[in-house]
Amino acid sequence: MSLEGKHIGFGLTGSHCTYGDALPQMEILVARGAKVTPFLSYTIQNTDSKFGEAAMWIEKIKQITKEPIVDSIVKAEPFGPKTPLDCMVIAPLTGNSTSKFANALTDTPVLMGAKATLRTGGPVVLAISTNDALGLNGVNVMKLMSTKNIFFVPFGQDHPFKKPNSLVADFTKLPQTIESALKKEQFQPVIIETYKE
Repeated sequence: MSLEGKHIGFGLTGSHCTYGDALPQMEILVARGAKVTPFLSYTIQNTDSKFGEAAMWIEKIKQITKEPIVDSIVKAEPFGPKTPLDCMVIAPLTGNSTSKFANALTDTPVLMGAKATLRTGGPVVLAISTNDALGLNGVNVMKLMSTKNIFFVPFGQDHPFKKPNSLVADFTKLPQTIESALKKEQFQPVIIETYKE
């Protein structure tokens, strides 16, 4: 399926270590002709970390897509019936945001964009990156996996021995997952081996 002309929301939450994996996929979507609107959680907007300053990541996003950044819940809400997206992506999706999304909490622009897309029956694609997906957050991951119009980028354990409860998506499979989601299909296999010794 072509992504030419598709309007895709691209939400980023606070898994700072995966921005370097997520942003190249945003570039690919733009290169393939998609209109990509970035949605930023308050964490990415305001947190400097060892992986880079917030301002640096925001500038990189602005260089990738010329669409205005959605940085507030007020700006995100119209992406429901008024200006529907063809697909909403959250990459990365932290454990914290996974928990909130699964339990209908909408306290960031990213989660509002996802909720707005579900309101219109559009697909929401999730690329998880969480240290407790096989722990307390497991119930939330499974809840989202069984929810209509929610699709997962294939994921696996990033380090089964040092971080046995941690799961991370294979971000390189994001475009294919979006293509499948637009057809209301889950890209398979969804559980993959990502750990490399």
